Amino acid sequence: MDAKKSIEALQFFATGLTEGALVHKLQGQIFKAQGFSKLGEKYINHFNEEMGWVEKFVERIIDLGGEVKFEGAKTRPLITNPVEYIKADLEIQKAGVDLLYKCCEGLINDPSTYEIMVDYLKDEEEDLYWSQGALEMIECIGQQNWLFTQV
Repeated sequence: MDAKKSIEALQFFATGLTEGALVHKLQGQIFKAQGFSKLGEKYINHFNEEMGWVEKFVERIIDLGGEVKFEGAKTRPLITNPVEYIKADLEIQKAGVDLLYKCCEGLINDPSTYEIMVDYLKDEEEDLYWSQGALEMIECIGQQNWLFTQV
C-alpha cells in the first residue's frame, strides 16, 4: 500500500468536494429565495451529504498518518437560472465521475481507501443520473412545467 498516494487522492477530493459543497449550499439558498423550495432543499441537503464525504476523507487521511490541509477554494460563478445551473453542474459531475474511476484504479492496493472512494463514486453517479434525468424531463415537459414542480 502506498499511503502517500492514498493521502494525496483523499486530500484532492476533500478540497474539491468542500468547494463544490459550498457552491451547492449557496445555489440551494438562491433557488429557495426564487421560490423553488424543492430544488433549493435538494441542493442544501446535497451540501450536507457532501460534507459527510469530506468528513470520511479527512478521517481516513488521519488514519493513514497524514496531515489534513485546508486548501483555498477557487472562485466559481453562481448561476441564478436553475436549468442552466443543472446543465453546468452536470458537466462538472461528468468530469468528476471520470476522474473518480481513474483514481479508484490507483487505490486498489489500499482496500480501505478504495472502498471509501468506490462508495463515493456510486454516490456521485447517482447525482449525475439525477441531473441527466432532470434535463430529460425538462426536454419532455418544458422548462416552465418542470420549474413548477420545484416550487
